[in-house]
Amino acid sequence: MSVALLVLRVVVGALFAGHGSQKLFGWFKGHGLRGTASFFESAGLTPGVPLAFLAGAAEFAGGLLLGFGLFLPVACLLLVAVMAVAIATVHWKNGVWASDGGFEFPLVMAAVAFAVTATGAGRYSLDELFGIDWASLNWAIAATVVGVVGALVSVAIARIISHRTHGAQPHAA
Repeated sequence: MSVALLVLRVVVGALFAGHGSQKLFGWFKGHGLRGTASFFESAGLTPGVPLAFLAGAAEFAGGLLLGFGLFLPVACLLLVAVMAVAIATVHWKNGVWASDGGFEFPLVMAAVAFAVTATGAGRYSLDELFGIDWASLNWAIAATVVGVVGALVSVAIARIISHRTHGAQPHAA
């Protein structure tokens, strides 16, 4: 089972880290910080640059933590938060299925972070090497709840800022 967890962690963690590096650095055909910020602002998330940086850093760091099997609740919180923002701002309105632009894929990715945190990283992980035993169902639930609540509060604040900055134009008489 430890080898299976290693494969799952490394593949999903690398994909998350790669996606974060697309946002931060423009690697792997990504749009970089400015391009991601522009997209965020078009989705009502203002200010775009700091939020794009936070999203990219959370995906990059969370992906590395997951991949290496280190501090799993932190990885889960970061990754669930980013996926919750993606679902709330981009995918929810399209329904479940990815073929329609829905939230299927981000939900699956968040579920992997939750499941690995609930079960533990396995024998071949840095948590095991350093004797860190933070993985459990309670840690996974707590990290997921904090991640989702933090994401939704962040989206609400970003949209309020966007509305005040761009949407509250005085009416002409």
